[in-house]
Amino acid sequence: MLRKYRFEILAVVAVLVFCALFLFASSRMGKAEFSGSDTAGSREISEMTGIPEEEYRPLVGQWVPPGPGIESALFALQAAIGGGIVGWVFWYWRGLKAREGS
Repeated sequence: MLRKYRFEILAVVAVLVFCALFLFASSRMGKAEFSGSDTAGSREISEMTGIPEEEYRPLVGQWVPPGPGIESALFALQAAIGGGIVGWVFWYWRGLKAREGS
């Protein structure tokens, strides 16, 4: 049975290890400030050039959703697309195994 489902078991174990590693790392940080790479990069550029961060303007304006419902819907759509891709990969692996078995 392990040989038959080795890719699926490996994928589930990888996801569980990633989740455990993330939870362990975040629990060890204490009161860490979580800022994105954009914030860190903007801070470094402003230190190097001497121009304050507030004076920088993006080349392409950022779209702001009209309300929190739209933002939640876009997040749900992104999660659904990701889940569909993961499901397709498992379906593809299952099809490969069925083809090998016949």
